[in-house]
Amino acid sequence: MHYAKKRATTWIGYKVHLTETCDDAQPPLIVHVATTPAPIVDRAVLDPLHAALATKDLLPARHLVDAAYIDADGLVAAARDHDVVLTGPVSKDNQWQARTEGAFTIEAFHLDWDRKIATCPAGHDSRSWHPNYNLGRTVIRIRFAAQHCRACSLKPRCTRSQCRLLTPRSREEHDALVAARARETSSAFAADRRRRAGIEGTLSRGVRTMGLRRSRYLGLARTHLQHLLTATAINLGRLAAWIGDTPAGRTRRSAFARLMAQPAGA
Repeated sequence: MHYAKKRATTWIGYKVHLTETCDDAQPPLIVHVATTPAPIVDRAVLDPLHAALATKDLLPARHLVDAAYIDADGLVAAARDHDVVLTGPVSKDNQWQARTEGAFTIEAFHLDWDRKIATCPAGHDSRSWHPNYNLGRTVIRIRFAAQHCRACSLKPRCTRSQCRLLTPRSREEHDALVAARARETSSAFAADRRRRAGIEGTLSRGVRTMGLRRSRYLGLARTHLQHLLTATAINLGRLAAWIGDTPAGRTRRSAFARLMAQPAGA
């Protein structure tokens, strides 16, 4: 048995990962179904998923994914191995500097990757630059001299320690992460997020009308067969609606949302 927990939800069994098209001129169709043991993290599915789509000649130019599927090495691997641009919310900078107005995040430092030297906003160069391997990932540890940091007038905006320590990922991953975070501020990214939400409706339909959350069989192979049949049924329903020119249903609104939308005094 495989036990998993996602936020407040716990279960034993498997996960299903659905990939569907989202082009305006075509009906949304599920083009790939992956079934994994429940503890497998979502981002581990992307590389075999892209490889499977490549064999079907169905690789997208952009792949809209949720936060659980995207990280720095995944951004690099998708672009390098499959020429796919992963689009989704990337991990946030959780340092206190990122949450404090006027403080210096890593973007305020100049990183000279060739010379392996970082320069701080005050103009001081780093004292050391060493790669460190953490959980199979390369992290660069860049440390500045304590004598420079202690005497610096910008220290309250930079570090609460004796000296500033930067820990970027490898060069490719760091650049991909910075670019992805920059894209998140654009209106195009907001539109992509709304488009990606369509898969939530697909999962909701599978759960509410087809028992997607309950496996009728024992074992991974048979459970995957059930997921394939469920996806096929959803596709057939969508094709019938497309041929019959049946409009898509509107997103449900909760009773509370409808109440709050009423004008005052109504």
